[in-house]
Amino acid sequence: MFDIHELIQLFYDDSSVLGEFCEVDSGQLPDEYQRLLVHHEHMTVAMEAYHESLVDVDVLQLNKTDTHYARQIVLRRQSDGEIVQFGIMRVALGCLSDPIRAEIELQQRPLGRILVRHNVLRTVHLCQLFRVIPHAELCRLFRIDQPLPTYGRTAGIELNGQPAIEVLEIPAPLSIG
Repeated sequence: MFDIHELIQLFYDDSSVLGEFCEVDSGQLPDEYQRLLVHHEHMTVAMEAYHESLVDVDVLQLNKTDTHYARQIVLRRQSDGEIVQFGIMRVALGCLSDPIRAEIELQQRPLGRILVRHNVLRTVHLCQLFRVIPHAELCRLFRIDQPLPTYGRTAGIELNGQPAIEVLEIPAPLSIG
């Protein structure tokens, strides 16, 4: 398991810029967030099913070294352009084939869709769940005037049996009854 703050600090000096993170158990999540977060699938797939729309990726920032590629992203519904998720991913480049690496670096498709499309043997491991109170940066990205609570998760993805990818995924706040 990896540290959520280490992943956030690839792009922010302090994780509190994004929000306040409080680890929770799956039973503490409202049903709609359980549907979105408590599974061993790619969030791209979960988001598209939940929103009944394909999603596009906008890469906000990159952090690339000789061994790792990381990006901070938002996912947008194709149906109306609304932002539905914020995320950070870091991948060990040595675990990727050249075609997958090239497609990720093109920044045109969400990671989950790329991995599914290339039919690479992958296993998604849910690591932690969090209640998230958005602070200034997440409020700005989600286009909300006040911090509406949401939930998020960290997950690790194995490719061909090797730990390869770490992700932080935070859906935009849902309006639930």
